[in-house]
Amino acid sequence: MARVVIHVAGTYTPMFQEIGFTPAMVFDNRLVKPWRRLPDRENCTWDFVFHGQPVRWHVKRFPPQRGIKTPAEEEALGYRALEIEKIPTATLVAWGVLEDRHSFLITADLAGYQAADKLVEAGTAFDQLLLPTATIAAQLHKAKLHHRDLYLCHFFAKLNGSAIDVRLIDAARVRPLPGIFVRRWIVKDLAQFWYSTTSLNITDAQRLAWLTEYGRQADIAITIGLREAIIGKSNWIARHDHNLRQKQPKRNISIPPAPTGF
Repeated sequence: MARVVIHVAGTYTPMFQEIGFTPAMVFDNRLVKPWRRLPDRENCTWDFVFHGQPVRWHVKRFPPQRGIKTPAEEEALGYRALEIEKIPTATLVAWGVLEDRHSFLITADLAGYQAADKLVEAGTAFDQLLLPTATIAAQLHKAKLHHRDLYLCHFFAKLNGSAIDVRLIDAARVRPLPGIFVRRWIVKDLAQFWYSTTSLNITDAQRLAWLTEYGRQADIAITIGLREAIIGKSNWIARHDHNLRQKQPKRNISIPPAPTGF
């Protein structure tokens, strides 16, 4: 058996001590409720009251896997990389590994934020989201990182009149850009973003405006060749995504809303 590992962000240590947290709680506490089950993980919500205030955490539970690093540690490293580069993201609360190599990761809820694709579906103009999402994508690549899941749904936004705050979530696959084939990985990120906008009320002109703004901030020339590579990869992702949805129809379901009546 491996040793139990648990890492808690300093600001959450008193809370963990007070609730008597143990890693096993992540897997057997009835308040930790799965809302999506996939072969490689379960996504859960954990809603509870602490000192009279409602708290929501988002939990990923991973089955035992071989390797030096567990999926939880890999994702924690991704969040840490974003934090170091001051790329706005969700707050990592804790991660850990049980003796049997089950692992987990907990992030704080982004209260008041919504997935950017859901905002567009509800009528928010993409033009409001264009600049902040392009800025974050440029920050990411200028920091020599890539996300590998850079879909619009992984940008969470909070609107306050004309002001907007955007965070990049889901750092499971955030990694440093490799020393070779850098263009390939940048194209993949940009193609994922492009593809994720194609089913929404977003025009090609808006997509190109986003790409132009990204290129300006990332100091990358958006040539015809680069644009064609992005669109070609986007088309490949569309086919792959269609097949994945056929195999896992519950893969793209939404996080349930927090309960009321706390």
